Amino acid sequence: MLAARNRIPPNGFYTPVSLQPTMNRKRGSRPRAYFDLMRPLNCVMGGLATVLAIFIALEGDAEQMLATPIVVVQGFLIAFFFTFAGNALNDYFDREVDRDNHPGRPIPRGDMKPREALYTAATLFALLVLWSFFVTWWAFLIVSSSALLMVGYEVRLKASGLPGNVTISWLTGCAFLFGGSVVDRMTTVALMALLAFLASTGREIVKDIEDMGGDRDRRTLPMRIGQKRSATVAAVGFGAAVAFSPAPFILDIMGIWYVLPVVLADVMFIYSAVLGFSNPRRAQRIAKVGMLFGMLAFFIGTLVNM
Repeated sequence: MLAARNRIPPNGFYTPVSLQPTMNRKRGSRPRAYFDLMRPLNCVMGGLATVLAIFIALEGDAEQMLATPIVVVQGFLIAFFFTFAGNALNDYFDREVDRDNHPGRPIPRGDMKPREALYTAATLFALLVLWSFFVTWWAFLIVSSSALLMVGYEVRLKASGLPGNVTISWLTGCAFLFGGSVVDRMTTVALMALLAFLASTGREIVKDIEDMGGDRDRRTLPMRIGQKRSATVAAVGFGAAVAFSPAPFILDIMGIWYVLPVVLADVMFIYSAVLGFSNPRRAQRIAKVGMLFGMLAFFIGTLVNM
């Protein structure tokens, strides 16, 4: 279920943590520290992705969504706080790197102790797994397995190359699977999750190609097999997403209005696959836009096919 560069402090200048004023480390800014740890925009996006998946799983039946508001709210809140937990876990494990890359985050600026972020993540994950048990069996499986994968990613898989890429891509797809699990309808969102997984795998590998200059301590796929071969693997991921994209229309799950935005998404994925060999930075940005068009295709295809 859904996954995070430099951030300039309010004064507009970067001040090394060791030289920041003592007042920044006072305990009086606790609410702000937790607010920044949460990264609320990311959390809201995670929640909205789940609501979109619920809408698609219910085949655009807005009346049914309105008739079961508690189910929709539960899905939104679980996804919201799962993203919060993932951000807290990331801040704990990346606390040393963040001193240079994200000095405005609560741990490097001295507003929060590392163990507080870890306890926050652990508490939220535990409560969310328990909560999901009372939603549906599928929801429980998805939330519990995603929490374990998040921990495994931060502890080991992040620096492992392709397994780390696949893990993030799987979690991206699980965001949509979770939406379907909340209402116990998985067929349509399974296709959506598959396309998200394939496109995200291509994009994650391209991002690692982009970061090769600073990844001397990480065994990423490009560091292991080189840029060109990695770009080829990424192209396979993008190509597979394009190949499977007509399936919802062919299977009569999506209406005709699904076709135009998904064709635009496919064009962007193909372009990203080509650019991955020469301009990975631009390739991963275009792929991100392509994924947004893919979500739009599912939304419009469901809405018009009601």
